[in-house]
Amino acid sequence: MNIKSRLPEVGTSIFTVMSRMALEHSAINLSQGFPDFPVSEKLIDLIHQKMKEGNNQYAPMAGTPMLRKAIAEVIEKTYQRPTDFETEITITAGGTEAIFATIAAIIGSGDEVILFDPAYDSYDPAIRLNGGVPIHLNLLPPDFAIDWNAVKSKITSRTRMILINTPHNPTGAVLSESDMRILETLAIEHDLIVLSDEVYERIIFENKKHESVLSYPLLKERSIAVFSFGKTFHATGWKVGYAVASEPLTKEIRKAHQFITFSVNTPVQLALAEYLGDPENYLHLGKFYQQKRDFFLSEIKGSSLKPLPCFGSYFQLLSYEGVSKKSDAEMTEWMTKEMKLAPIPVSAFYKDKSDHQLLRFCFAKGEDTLQKSGKILKNI
Repeated sequence: MNIKSRLPEVGTSIFTVMSRMALEHSAINLSQGFPDFPVSEKLIDLIHQKMKEGNNQYAPMAGTPMLRKAIAEVIEKTYQRPTDFETEITITAGGTEAIFATIAAIIGSGDEVILFDPAYDSYDPAIRLNGGVPIHLNLLPPDFAIDWNAVKSKITSRTRMILINTPHNPTGAVLSESDMRILETLAIEHDLIVLSDEVYERIIFENKKHESVLSYPLLKERSIAVFSFGKTFHATGWKVGYAVASEPLTKEIRKAHQFITFSVNTPVQLALAEYLGDPENYLHLGKFYQQKRDFFLSEIKGSSLKPLPCFGSYFQLLSYEGVSKKSDAEMTEWMTKEMKLAPIPVSAFYKDKSDHQLLRFCFAKGEDTLQKSGKILKNI
């Protein structure tokens, strides 16, 4: 067959590659971002209960009303913004589907989307698969701050969307109120839509405030905020997320969503709705993960690798500058095969493969895993 690939240069994702390599070489896997500790027994019991009650058929396309109502209540408590659960919230098969459905609904042939590298690897392909043109701007260590003058210089008559991610994967950077004010001004001035990946909203440290697009009324009207229960409740394999947007944007997102997954599994939605009723189940997540970050950093003291600032997400960047002249991809392979510890090379998150000699480690792990990892890193 003569198959013309729409993503000719795309192979297996770096996450799959590194997880496979870790398995093949019996290495500790700190590459892929998934927790290795258990999900709440209470939440698991709720899912079982909902299944036993017979809630095993299709959910409504937009999501169960019970879950959307619960989310609307959480949004109002968190961001002091009323949200209509009927017209502004859509339950999706994880945050990645929410991002894809949004782009599929809004981006057409030749539309430009500004995004910031290092970036989650689904953004660029989603844009291109829907006929859009990704405009990549590089963020630089150590703070990975957005250069808004550079953003302004890239806005053209074809620019349709700006895609942001805060707290940021893979760097742990977070956007400030000043960033959001500038973004709001640019979006209004140039009639842009903002897609905001906020899946780590609860995982933020040092008493910093998560600056959501939902906190800014004018920005909220032209934004889509994406969230993930997998990140919040340590259950990445359940693939349940949601998109929050104004009614006109939500109408378009649902048009795409209904032909991508149609609906998300029913018993998990109903269990999550009940679980969200107790704020104690999510309010202390930042403190929980800050303790894990701090424990990991304490365990690597004495290593030649140097940590960069991390204010959110569950990833820590370590620099090996001055330790080796290997590329980050070579360093990752060597560390996995020889030292039995698998990270991710940060160049994999840059379109141009910029190599700043940085490796990403996931610290969403139990103390035993982090202790073993620290022992290895102290020998480098």
